[in-house]
Amino acid sequence: MSQEQQIAIEERFARVFNDKSFKERLSSADFERYMNAKEKLYFHKHDVIFDDGEIPKGIYVIEMGAAKLSKSGSFGKDQILRFIKEGDMIGYRALLCGENFQAKAEAMTDVECTFLPADIFMDLLEVDPQLSFVMLQKISYELGESSNTITFLAQKTVRERLAEILILLEQKLGTDPEGFIKISLTREEIANIIGTATESAIRLISEFKQDSLIEVDGRNIKILNHDKLMKLGHVVL
Repeated sequence: MSQEQQIAIEERFARVFNDKSFKERLSSADFERYMNAKEKLYFHKHDVIFDDGEIPKGIYVIEMGAAKLSKSGSFGKDQILRFIKEGDMIGYRALLCGENFQAKAEAMTDVECTFLPADIFMDLLEVDPQLSFVMLQKISYELGESSNTITFLAQKTVRERLAEILILLEQKLGTDPEGFIKISLTREEIANIIGTATESAIRLISEFKQDSLIEVDGRNIKILNHDKLMKLGHVVL
């Protein structure tokens, strides 16, 4: 899926899932139930929003900050599945499937989110066709992303995977005023994402820096040459 299509889905979700839009579409009784049920939750960096195996109690819409979804492997090593940014909703897949969470959501910065209890969310899906439609689009998009991840890990070299993930992280999370990708990752986390040893990730980041593809300031990374990095990672946006 192109970046434009992804942005269109995110914008459509934002237009549908907000108080003003709900007030226009819902009955007075349904809107009142929604307003009374939702609540603001706050998490500090490294706090667990929900844990792998936990029973889902509702959905979370990130209003501020960033988080990550990860899954522990057989040897206890976490595999990062995806990053969550402002405007994203998490927790709905397990809820819709009627199963416990299959991953852990952890705050990577201080996070503010809206929590909506499971029964209210399910009721909204039944009475609001527009919300149901944008949720179908979100689920379809994430299914496609999962397929891309399989290809990403199976068919690309580690060097190509690092190039692609840096481009996608910048696309997903944006940059700060100095041009650095908004989230800072440890070398272990980067190695985790691209499926390699930490030592290999450190070496590759150093090589990218020497080749003037990126600038590195501690854990922060700025892309200097997007064209070369995209060509190296075979990335099409």
